[in-house]
Amino acid sequence: MSRRHTDREFEAELAELRQRILLMAGRVEKMIALAMQALVEEDLELARTTIRRDDRVNQDEIEIDERCLLILARWQPMAFDLRFITHASKMGTDLERIGDMAVHICERVEDLYQSGYGGPFVRIPRMAEIVQEMLHDAVDAFVAEDVEQAEAVLRRDDEVDALYHDIFLGLLQRMSAGIEPVARCVAVQNIATYLERIGDHATNLAEQVIFVLRGRDVRHGGKRSPSDPPPVNSV
Repeated sequence: MSRRHTDREFEAELAELRQRILLMAGRVEKMIALAMQALVEEDLELARTTIRRDDRVNQDEIEIDERCLLILARWQPMAFDLRFITHASKMGTDLERIGDMAVHICERVEDLYQSGYGGPFVRIPRMAEIVQEMLHDAVDAFVAEDVEQAEAVLRRDDEVDALYHDIFLGLLQRMSAGIEPVARCVAVQNIATYLERIGDHATNLAEQVIFVLRGRDVRHGGKRSPSDPPPVNSV
C-alpha cells in the first residue's frame, strides 16, 4: 500500500510518530517479560527495578500525544493519515496501561515474597506468553499494515479468557479446601486479572490497526471481559 505526499517533512513526521510507538511497545513488552521473570524466579529486586521502568513509558505516552496534536494542527490531514494519527494517540494510551499492568504484577510479586510463594506457577506463565504474543503481533500488524494478522490477535483473546477462568476456579477450590493461604491466592488471582487486561489492551491495539487500515470499527463485539461482574439475572 503506497501513499506519497508532496511534502517530505510531513512524511518524516509520520515516520517519527510510528517509530515512537514501536519503541514504546518494545518497552512495555519488556516490562511484561521482566515481571513474569520476577514472579517465576521469586526475584524481588527485579520486580522493583521493573516498576521503575514505568516512568519512561508514562513519558512516552505524553510525547506521543503531543506529537499527534502538533501534526494534526500543522498539517490537517485527511482519510488514512487522519485515522493513523488519531489512533496513534489511542495506541499510546493502551500501551501505557499495559505498562501499568506490568507494574501491578510486580507489586503482587512483592506481596507473594512477603507471604510465601508456595507451589510452582503453571497456567500463569502460559497466560503471560499468550498476551505477550498478542501484543507483539498487534504491533507487527501495525508496522506491516496487515489486517489479517490484526484479526488473528482478536481471536487469541479467547485463549486468555479460558486460562483466566481455569486459574480462577483452581484458586477458588484451593482456598475452599484450605490448601492455600487466602492472601497468596488473592495475589495470584490479581496477577491473572492483570494479564487478562493486558490481553484486552492488545485486542484494542489490533482493533485500532483494523480501523486505521480498513476504516472499519470492530470494537464492542458483544463479548464481556471475564473480570467483569456477571449480569444480575444470571444463574
